[in-house]
Amino acid sequence: MDMKYDVVIIGGGVSGCAIARELSRYQARILVVDKEEDLCCGTSKANSAIVHAGFDAPHGSLMAKLNVEGSRLMEPLARDLDVPYDRCGSLVVCLAREDLPALEKLYQNGLANGVEGLEILDRETLVKMEPHISPKAVAALWAPTGAIICPFTLTYALGENAAANGAEFRFDTQVTGAEQEGDGWILSTTTGPIAARTVVNGAGVYADVIHNMVADQPMTIIPRRGDYLLLDRTAGNHVSHTIFQLPGKYGKGVLVSPTVHGNLILGPTALDVEDREGVNTTREGLDLVKERSGWAVEDLPLSQTITSFAGLRAHDPRHEFQIGPIAPGFFDCAAIESPGLSSAPAIGRMVAGMVRDHLDLKEKENFISTRKGILDPARLSFEERQALVRENPAYGRVVCRCERVTEGEILDAIRRTPGARSLDGVKRRTRAGMGRCQGGFCSPRVMELLARELRISLEEVTKSGAGSRLIEGDIKEDWKEGGV
Repeated sequence: MDMKYDVVIIGGGVSGCAIARELSRYQARILVVDKEEDLCCGTSKANSAIVHAGFDAPHGSLMAKLNVEGSRLMEPLARDLDVPYDRCGSLVVCLAREDLPALEKLYQNGLANGVEGLEILDRETLVKMEPHISPKAVAALWAPTGAIICPFTLTYALGENAAANGAEFRFDTQVTGAEQEGDGWILSTTTGPIAARTVVNGAGVYADVIHNMVADQPMTIIPRRGDYLLLDRTAGNHVSHTIFQLPGKYGKGVLVSPTVHGNLILGPTALDVEDREGVNTTREGLDLVKERSGWAVEDLPLSQTITSFAGLRAHDPRHEFQIGPIAPGFFDCAAIESPGLSSAPAIGRMVAGMVRDHLDLKEKENFISTRKGILDPARLSFEERQALVRENPAYGRVVCRCERVTEGEILDAIRRTPGARSLDGVKRRTRAGMGRCQGGFCSPRVMELLARELRISLEEVTKSGAGSRLIEGDIKEDWKEGGV
């Protein structure tokens, strides 16, 4: 059995990594375990990439408190961790005059929650801000503190910064049981038992499974699937702000938003499913996204769609974050659905504070508060790029033509701690494979780099961990052996 950790965090999503980063401020041995092969493999990898201002969550709820606090913390955090962030602002569009009282109610709720700068805009002002707005739009709630961010980069940045401060990570490790022993816990896992003084349950759609191993009062998490469409960068300027729709006589719409990388994202739907791994899109779901995104925004260039995807939210029927102790030294960070990404910095502080107080942890004197992201040569001047390539020619070899990702960036992504171990891990860290051709040209070269850096064969390279190998064998060898 491993020597005892002070804290084991179950789940390597944005909440788990935010907690790990905050706890790494203290003198403690920290371990993050995840059943997948990398960080950011669950809800954190498939969402709207929105930093909500905080006007929507019910006033007085923990969700509202952490949303507003997280939104305020996000910009300086993104700056410290070198994460793409854009405070573009958001608009909630009202499509019928009879729904104006509901818009006013949302405005008042936002004021009560402490959201700064809220205004209700008339149609004339709205059209000036968004020329493609629907002719049915009569007014909108303007939230200038709304923002967009890269959820992958944020999760990886939090994890890397935690690692730089001593946190450890273990992947392909599923927790199968938890038993209290003395003043701590023994976790049974698929890679052997782990001893911990405290445990944090941040297991996303599996948080109820972990909770029910320990707590007297059961919890139920309902996986709620959301389908999305992602449009090419050629469509990225169709809107300038995140555009939500006020639920009204037309039903509940879907958002239309630019992304920090210049794409346009549409979605999500909301369908409760039983399968906790059910991230398959459906024709019905995608058709719904196409239809409802057009309610608020005209002339959407849907022909520029380059991919579709779905994510699962960890929905609790009480629609509230479930954060706090459920047994001595065992803390829930559960039911973190939207606005979970927006709330992550505040969630990290809150849970870390609970663990700190329980263990009486002392602050480090040498906490590293910043992290430098993967170098993007495209951000450099021509002269700077020339100097970089002379120093390291790998930054002059373009691997992904759609996103202009170089070999140097991919090598950096693999060599980081924790680093990419699969095609998807490289894709989410560098965007190699996220462009118009969706990896059709660059995947073979990325696989070669993964095999070389990880010292494995090409046959062992996976798309996303166990069970997703991309190569079954060598056709020439099979031919020689008479197998083809």
